Order: sequence, then structure tokens, then C-alpha cells
Amino acid sequence: MAQKPPRVVAELGRPETFEETTARKAEQSRKYRANKTINNLWLSLIVCVAVVIVIVLLVPRDDTSQRQTIDYRSVATSAQAALPVPVASPELPAGWSSNAAEIRRGNDGVAYWYVGLLTPSNTFVALAQGVDANDSWLSDQVHDTAASSTITVDGIQWTVYDNRTTSQNVGNAEYALTATAGRSTYVLYGTADDADFELVAAALSSNLAAQPTAGAAPTTGAGS
Repeated sequence: MAQKPPRVVAELGRPETFEETTARKAEQSRKYRANKTINNLWLSLIVCVAVVIVIVLLVPRDDTSQRQTIDYRSVATSAQAALPVPVASPELPAGWSSNAAEIRRGNDGVAYWYVGLLTPSNTFVALAQGVDANDSWLSDQVHDTAASSTITVDGIQWTVYDNRTTSQNVGNAEYALTATAGRSTYVLYGTADDADFELVAAALSSNLAAQPTAGAAPTTGAGS
């Protein structure tokens, strides 16, 4: 049987030599291995992404708020011993909570009882009850803004500071209510709507009524 003549390579115009055939096959093998490595890398990446997606989908997540909740009424009972006036501890409906409750001291030395209140709609009302407060302390609480009107809640007149449309930086004092009874000056400020502010103000009515007049003997026991 006649031996088949060597294949003519078009690029060369002649048959390959043994060395050229060996080199060509080695280059083809190298390219194959390189392509396989790249394909394996892509496959590994796809697998890793798929595993991450599965983990994210399967791991349970707690969608409840991670915000710390404070029992401000209990703290108020403890704080009462440190203040010479009935400490405000408003009774609020279900859904309200607190993220802070403590005695603070202003830059001018005024001691005041502070409660951070969170509404059911996740807005904010801060209560600050200053003892023997001065004008400087009050101005600090409302971020040096001017009173705009007054309202009466449960028979008590409150001064209104409505800063919701101002371009001034007022921090959390977008809206504020202030009132004074005896040695206590009350400031409510925050981001809640009018109804929530008036609800807190109404809840403070009995505490305002319980305040001794200036110069009277200290009263013990937290008011509501």
C-alpha cells in the first residue's frame, strides 16, 4: 500500500517538518490549557456568587428595630432623688417608646431631666424639664429660634416655635413647645407632627399642676 504523502500546510505552501508539527501541537496544547484555566476561573466565580446568593436568601434576618429601648418611667423614679421638683414621666399610648432618659446639665449649669420619645410613626419628640432654668438654657433648647404663636393644651398655655419651613439649621428643633410651672421649664422639641406634640403636652398636664411654686418646699415623688 502506497504511503500517504505529507499534508501541505497552506500557510507554508509545503508539508510541515517534524519539528514544525511538534511545535504546532505544543502551541495548540498550551492554548487549550490556557483556555481551560480561564474557563475554570469563570466557573469558580459563578459558583462562589451562587453560594453567596443562597446564603443571603437562607440566613434568617431580624427585621425588628435594633434601637435600644429605655424604660424612662423607671429611670424617672430613680432620678427623682436628684431633683428638687416632681420629675415628668408622661403616660403615653402603646406604640410609643424611649431611646434616652437621664439627668443632664446645660452649658450654663442648669440641671434638667431629659427623655427622648419615639412615636409609633418613628418620628421624635424630646422632653427637657429644666430646674430653675434661665433664658440662655431655653434658647439653647430651641436652637435660638423665635416663638411663633401659642396654643392651649388641657388648659395650659404652651409657646410654639414652628421652624419647619426655615432655612436656619435648627437641628432636631423643627417644632417646639415650651411652658413653665413653678421652678420647672418644659421644652418639647423634635420632628413629630402637631398631634403627637399635643398628646405629650397633655400627658404632662398633671406634672405641671404638681409643681410647687418658686420658693416652696421641695416636693418628692415623680409626677406624670
